Amino acid sequence: MTTIQETRPDAGVPGTGAPSAEEETLRLYRAHLSKGRATLAELFGSHMEVESSGVWLTTSDGERFLNAGGYGVFIMGARHPRVVEAVERQLRTHPAATRILLEPTAARAAESLVSVMPEGLDRVHFALSGAEAVETGLKLARANGFRRTVSMTGGYHGKTLGALSATAKDVYQQPFRPLVPDFLHLPFGDADALEAELSAHPGEVCVILEPVQGEGGVIMPPKGYLKQVEQLVREYDGFLILDEIQSGLGRLGEWWGADIEGVVPDVMLTGKALGGGVVPVSAAVATRKAFRPFDKDPFLHTATFSGQPLLMAAVQASIETIREERLVTKAVDIGGTLLPKLTEIARRNIPDLLVDVRGRGLLIGVELVEAGLAGELLIELFNHGVVANHSMNGSAVVRFTPPATLTGTDVQYLLDSFDKATRDLVQGSAKMPEGGN
Repeated sequence: MTTIQETRPDAGVPGTGAPSAEEETLRLYRAHLSKGRATLAELFGSHMEVESSGVWLTTSDGERFLNAGGYGVFIMGARHPRVVEAVERQLRTHPAATRILLEPTAARAAESLVSVMPEGLDRVHFALSGAEAVETGLKLARANGFRRTVSMTGGYHGKTLGALSATAKDVYQQPFRPLVPDFLHLPFGDADALEAELSAHPGEVCVILEPVQGEGGVIMPPKGYLKQVEQLVREYDGFLILDEIQSGLGRLGEWWGADIEGVVPDVMLTGKALGGGVVPVSAAVATRKAFRPFDKDPFLHTATFSGQPLLMAAVQASIETIREERLVTKAVDIGGTLLPKLTEIARRNIPDLLVDVRGRGLLIGVELVEAGLAGELLIELFNHGVVANHSMNGSAVVRFTPPATLTGTDVQYLLDSFDKATRDLVQGSAKMPEGGN
């Protein structure tokens, strides 16, 4: 197995016997957070991330890494000055609201978000995590009378109880069963299977899916599939939720994956990049008809930190930044360079280990022949100064979600690092005993 370059001290602070900062952090993780997470960290040399700026991440020992990970959060990089300034300004004036009186930053943030949504989506509920946004969408469906829910195999919607019921992976579901009843999982891209379910239960079915399955391993739908889904849902009087928590806000080279085929769902879910990589915030944005139960009773679905001013300042600044810096267009341009060149490098360096390289915009997946090799590639990338992601529902896929603020130099650094990492992956796999990993 490939081992990462060791950079932390071997025996704490020299001459004192005291543990190093890395060793102390590992101890605290094991004592209070997660033993498994601490063990995983050791595979990456127990580095601690302590600073971020733009596309770069700095660790406690002063090493810098290009951040092509972050699970889609950093479309504008880390600590974008405009977002930071807006958050700091709000922090100094009014960071948290009473939730009793009206509050202007929430109103302005909602207006900003609606301004970039497909036409007809104009009612907003803000939350913190993506899973909370999913729960909001599922509750809107139930409140409108849709008691059956269809999600797609390989889809990922979070791990709270309702969201987990839609996340079709046994390893995450098994410890928590029974889950929410009346959830069915169908193959992603199979319009015929969806029609069979909708036609069997007209007027009863909520469909939730992603335009591209990010955690599924960057699984692209057949051309026209999303439009087919929308048409079938309308034909059989269903309810459509598009989960764009990872794919939205420019990640695919459009504001939303829905825009690719002109789809307008009943509810659109967004998050991750919505807080500008500075604060956690998500939202469910619905049509007036879909939102009617929440309009009728404002206390039906609430949360203490929904729409808090500090978060709303970040939302408004993030949307303005994406728009004014043309980050959606830049995602197209940068992705148009990265995808073919990553493909070329992978086919040249690891042809026998490679299944596919695929993606759209700045959501790119490299699928290997087995999950262990994907883990090895992540470590090799880290050895060469790049942070990427694994895929929770597609464990053989290494996923790149870099910012749309990469410069030409940054792009070349990423490509050079990928070239070196794949070359080292071949050497490492050649040394492995037959049948080992």
